[in-house]
Amino acid sequence: MDLLNTLVDKGLRRELPTREEALAVLATSDDDLLDVVAAAGKVRRQWFGRRVKLNYLVNLKSGLCPEDCSYCSQRLGSKADILKYTWLKPDEASQAAAAGLAGGAKRVCLVASGRGPTDRDVDRVSQTIKAIKEQNEGVEVCACLGLLSDGQAERLREAGADAYNHNLNTSESTYGDITTTHTYADRVDTVRKAHAAGLSACSGLIAGMGESDEDLVDVVFSLRELDPDSVPVNFLIPFEGTPLAKEWNLTPQRCLRILAMVRFVCPDVEVRIAGGREVHLRTMQPLALHLANSIFLGDYLTSEGQAGKADLEMIADAGFEVEGADQVTLPEHRSQAGACGDTGGCHEGGGVCGPAVAVAGEPRTDLVAVRRRGAGTDLAPNA
Repeated sequence: MDLLNTLVDKGLRRELPTREEALAVLATSDDDLLDVVAAAGKVRRQWFGRRVKLNYLVNLKSGLCPEDCSYCSQRLGSKADILKYTWLKPDEASQAAAAGLAGGAKRVCLVASGRGPTDRDVDRVSQTIKAIKEQNEGVEVCACLGLLSDGQAERLREAGADAYNHNLNTSESTYGDITTTHTYADRVDTVRKAHAAGLSACSGLIAGMGESDEDLVDVVFSLRELDPDSVPVNFLIPFEGTPLAKEWNLTPQRCLRILAMVRFVCPDVEVRIAGGREVHLRTMQPLALHLANSIFLGDYLTSEGQAGKADLEMIADAGFEVEGADQVTLPEHRSQAGACGDTGGCHEGGGVCGPAVAVAGEPRTDLVAVRRRGAGTDLAPNA
């Protein structure tokens, strides 16, 4: 296929595809899907080999958010039956992080619900970062705390944070349909603040919210322009009790095409399969490793992921290897350009494989499992 040959050549040269080429990837047929995966896989291997980076989420504060993001189970007015708790203490967060690191993760992503941190919150998270780094030599820490005010990114950097995550989520033209309590421009501003403070910027998207192919291409091209080191690709988890509970728009094939498009547009960036991979990729998860070079281990913010042991087995069975703590994630030309070398991505989503038999086209509500273990509970975490 001439399209795929062109995209591979551009990806190996780090050249931006045209919008028409990106849209054409999303429009390919299921008959061509393996060719699309193979082509994008060549670009992935050029820049990241067969390494898979593992990341681990710690939800510092669950629920209780004043924002109205339609996709989020922690939103204002959410009826989702999720865990709700206020800030974990630094030692509690450090203990939760240690479980993920013991399972093979090299980065810990510290997430807190809310519009953005107060200065007191920044102090609290700074203490948590220091506690984690004191007890786990060489660990990378990414913070995801919402919209940042002037000077807060610098303070997090001084405390030892390596990266900051803030997703664009969807295209600028449709952002107001998803969230009304802040703007797309607010999100762009926070990503730029992280960049300016010397933090490795991480920003991605959520697919499956009813957006068009044009919306997906718009947000990925916007991300390319912002130039984050990491792009997490989330697939919407339609939580009961949220406005998007009925939005079951994704198939495994659609998810793979989206990941391939992201890889072609952002060839040398850490692409992470984030929330929703178990729910929407299901048994096709191993194929997605040929497109993305990073995943989350264990559970997510408010939902459960598949067993950490199953993730490790999947990586090995697919012929990939877990990236070691002594390895630099990003290609040399990116890691020497002022980035810390790796980035994290935080998201809303997850799921566990249930016993139900899948039927094509039917919503898999059985795969949406609310998190009941790990941070904020007395039960052992999944890692």
